[in-house]
Amino acid sequence: MAKILVQGIKLYAYHGCLPEEAIIGGNYIVDVSIEADLSKPSKTDKLNETIDYVTVYEIVKKEMSVRSKLIEHVAKRIFDKLKKKFPKTKSIEVKVTKLNPPIQGEVEKVCAVVSE
Repeated sequence: MAKILVQGIKLYAYHGCLPEEAIIGGNYIVDVSIEADLSKPSKTDKLNETIDYVTVYEIVKKEMSVRSKLIEHVAKRIFDKLKKKFPKTKSIEVKVTKLNPPIQGEVEKVCAVVSE
């Protein structure tokens, strides 16, 4: 088993429970970890036999563009799409980080992690 990590996907999106979050938006970072048997592509050097991280990025970007109130909802959607696209994975972990959340207090970030 091996892992493909796509980390630090920076996107601007409009998630949140507050009405102004739908208008103003905010900065997000998404990290994806996919564990799978990569022994074949590591020998053949063929892109179609591995987890294509460009495809991972495109799935994340598309799902982040669909507004949700909760980042855990977004993380689960991303997880489900990745699982469907790469069904032979052993495990997938998706972490959605919201930077500078609108909380009364100084909070750098909040995160939601979905994994299997």
